[in-house]
Amino acid sequence: MSVEVLSLVYLLGAVAFIIGLKRLSGPRTARSGNLVAALGMLLVIVITLVDFTVSWAVVVAGLVVGAAIGAVLAIRVQMTAMPQLVAAFNGFGGLASALVAGAEFLKDAPDHNMETIITIVLSVAVGALTFTGSFIAYAKLQGIMKGSPITYPGQQAVNGLIGAGIVGLGVWVVVAQNALPFWIGGVLALVFGVLFVIPIGGADMPVVIALLNAFSGLAAAFTGFVISNQALIVGGALVGASGLILSSLMCQAMNRPLTNVLFGAFGSGDGGGPAGGTEGGDVRTTSADDLAVALAYAHQVMVVPGYGLAVAQAQHVLRELTSDLEHRGVQVAFGIHPVAGRMPGHMNVLLAEADVPYEQLLDLDDANALLPRTDVVLVVGANDVVNPAARDDPGSPIYGMPILEVDKAKLCVVIKRSLSAGFAGIDNPLFYKEGTRMFFADAKKGIGEIESAVSQV
Repeated sequence: MSVEVLSLVYLLGAVAFIIGLKRLSGPRTARSGNLVAALGMLLVIVITLVDFTVSWAVVVAGLVVGAAIGAVLAIRVQMTAMPQLVAAFNGFGGLASALVAGAEFLKDAPDHNMETIITIVLSVAVGALTFTGSFIAYAKLQGIMKGSPITYPGQQAVNGLIGAGIVGLGVWVVVAQNALPFWIGGVLALVFGVLFVIPIGGADMPVVIALLNAFSGLAAAFTGFVISNQALIVGGALVGASGLILSSLMCQAMNRPLTNVLFGAFGSGDGGGPAGGTEGGDVRTTSADDLAVALAYAHQVMVVPGYGLAVAQAQHVLRELTSDLEHRGVQVAFGIHPVAGRMPGHMNVLLAEADVPYEQLLDLDDANALLPRTDVVLVVGANDVVNPAARDDPGSPIYGMPILEVDKAKLCVVIKRSLSAGFAGIDNPLFYKEGTRMFFADAKKGIGEIESAVSQV
């Protein structure tokens, strides 16, 4: 196949990636964007296999095995486990890049030119770090290991020494193209990935997932340079850039710099915390029947979802409740905080699964503009993103973080199993405010009770 035709096909694939990424920026076009990008990837894979001499038996076997695993995951993985799945994908992407770059090193060393050996070192280091770091994030999210920060004396010094060791070994590989520093550096990168993520708490997992996604893209781009694959370079660069931008946006949404997220050891991570509060106030509870009356006769209702909604798998029964209210003439909106849940866009995906109309999903600014005119706001499983201490208490660890100001609604109802703290591990004064009512229940069961009561009003 001619170089011109190959380059043209790779260019078409790159254009498909860019169009797909652009369409992923909006909920209405995200599904078609995903399809466009997937077709672009299929195109460049096919043309690469046709252009190079490959074992088709191995390719077909890999396709069958991969498709089978993907199908099983698509069917069996719950929406609550989607952040873990994304973390695993990031890890496998980093590992694949490291293995391909490593194979190239072993095949031609010590005859690589300077540009190639540098990109090999970068690909292996970033890919290995991404692999172990992603699976530590997976273990924290899955509950295999505790989600709270794991720290020890001199931790940053140890990490600094290991990082310096990786850099030093990388320079040795570039200069001598020796296998010994290559293998040692790869192992140290695997260790560094573990040490990099363990001090980060569960409250910061959305940022970590976005950052590791960026790392997996960068590793792929480096590998693209190693094997001279234009599609891999473009696709990896797009993933790396978008992941870094998303990490920055997540940090802005929490009003914290990335350095604080990575090195601050912030939050309890487990969403547990004390069973009671530190405010010393009394909570006011409510019942399904009282809530049904308030909701049925409201003009404007807003729902603020959080990770508790995902845990309870309550999105479908919530949609039934809001549909019932809409049939009664109640206007319903959903306030979505940028870092609600355990990965960027978690709540949007969850509600889309329940067929909530896209136009009802309001971002932080639009939701806050509507809240003072809202009769009832239902906070379902959210905690830190509605904590007024972020706005009112300069001494709070989350002070300055933009929140959904649900306490400005006429009535705020918090559906929660207990008064436990969120992932930040701090108490929430919202629970004790005069305009707040607590409805202690599992989200799915509680919303079902409210829906049953509304149908009888």
